[in-house]
Amino acid sequence: MAQAKRNSSQGSAAANKSDRSQILIVSGLSGSGKTVALRAVEDAGFYCVDNIPVSLIRALIEKISPQQSAAHIAIGIDIREKEFLDDLKLTLAELRKVFPLHVLFLEAVPTVLVRRFKETRRPHPLGGSIDQAIGNEKKALSVLKNNADRVIDTSALSPHELRKLVTAFYAPPSGHKDLAVSLISFGFKYGIPQNIDLLFDVRFLPNPYFIPDFKELSGTDKKVSDYVFSHAATRQFMKKINDLLTFLIPHYIHEGKTYISIAFGCTGGQHRSPAIVEEIAKSLSGDTIDIQIIHRDIS
Repeated sequence: MAQAKRNSSQGSAAANKSDRSQILIVSGLSGSGKTVALRAVEDAGFYCVDNIPVSLIRALIEKISPQQSAAHIAIGIDIREKEFLDDLKLTLAELRKVFPLHVLFLEAVPTVLVRRFKETRRPHPLGGSIDQAIGNEKKALSVLKNNADRVIDTSALSPHELRKLVTAFYAPPSGHKDLAVSLISFGFKYGIPQNIDLLFDVRFLPNPYFIPDFKELSGTDKKVSDYVFSHAATRQFMKKINDLLTFLIPHYIHEGKTYISIAFGCTGGQHRSPAIVEEIAKSLSGDTIDIQIIHRDIS
C-alpha cells in the first residue's frame, strides 16, 4: 500500500485519464497465435498496435487513452523487438503503477510450432533452423512469460477456438452476460489442457470404446450419449456436478470473475467426456452465461 501511495501523485493525471481503459500487452512465441489474438481484441473494440518499441509504450497509452473511442488498447510485442526486451521487466513494473495493465502470453509445444511454420511456409523471424530458432525465441521472451498475467497454450486450439477464448477473456461486457464458461473435453493420454479452473476425471464411467458399434463414433453422437447416460453412475455424477456448479457460479460472478474453464477428461477424449460436456452445456445455458464448447481430442 505504501508503494502505491508514493506513486499515485506521479501518475495521477495518466491514471485519471485511463480509469476506464483496459491496457493489454499481447506477446508469445512465433506461430502461437498472436495475430489471431490481436485481431480478436481489435474486433472487440480495442485500439491495436503491433510491434512498437517498448520505450514508446507509455507515450502511446498516454496519448490514446483519453480518447473515449479508444479506451481499450492492445499492444503486440514479439521477438522483433529483441533489442528492447532487456528493459521490459522494469518497463512493465513502471506501467503497472499507473495503468490497468494485463499481459497475455501465448505459447505452443515445439512440434506444433514446427508444423505450423511448415504449413504456412513462412520463415521463422530469427531465421536459420526452425528448431533452434524456437529454442532461442523461448529464452529471449522468457521475461515476458514470467511477467504475464495469463499464459495460454494454443497447441490444441484452432484459430477459431483461440479467437473465442481470447474474446471471452478480454471483450468488454456485453451488458447481459455475467460469466463466460469454456467446457472442454479431452483425453488424458494426450495431456491435460493448460489454464483450467476446474478439472474432472470421468474415466470411472463405462467406456463405449469397447462396444464395436460405438468405437468409431464420438460422445456427440446420440447413440453414444444415450449409452453413457444409461448408467446410474453417470446420472448420479451429473447431479453432483450440476449441484456443485449451481453453487459455485453465483459466487464466481459475485467475486467479479468473468471467465472460467471447466475440463472433463476420459482416456482418449472421444466418447465419455464429450457426452458429459454436451449435457453440462445444456444444464448451464441461460441468459447470464455464455457457453463455449471445445472437444479437443475428437478426431
